[in-house]
Amino acid sequence: MKRAIFPGSFDPITVGHVDIINRGLGIFDEIIIALGINADKKYMFSSDQRKAFIESTFKSSARVKVMTYEGLTVSFCEKVEADFILRGLRNPADFEFEKAIAHTNQLLSGIETVFLLTEAKTAFISSSIVRDVMRNGGNYTDLVPEAVTF
Repeated sequence: MKRAIFPGSFDPITVGHVDIINRGLGIFDEIIIALGINADKKYMFSSDQRKAFIESTFKSSARVKVMTYEGLTVSFCEKVEADFILRGLRNPADFEFEKAIAHTNQLLSGIETVFLLTEAKTAFISSSIVRDVMRNGGNYTDLVPEAVTF
């Protein structure tokens, strides 16, 4: 079985994330959405809320699971027996940042990272932009799956 994790904070999950996951299902038998928990980070949504948003979004897909983790992503991969990390790339800056992480993960554990380019229609969307729109009373509904409410 080809299992990948798709790690992130998903604060909140966006339609860009959903697109990468759905397209990743064409490559992998199972994708575990790995909700990273970092005690030093200030989140807009609690981990329970973020997990519920994701679970609701993918409730009809038995091939998508949602799990939380702390610590190194590669340690989580080993724990769940995932041989791949799935990541989306929106722009060249994402590539440079993600490339360094992918090289480090490969060196530490042998786990390969698979990159998918975001679709042009979602390439501008980030969770931080969505949070800013939400905090300032803007219409965020086209930026996130229906399950995300504020």
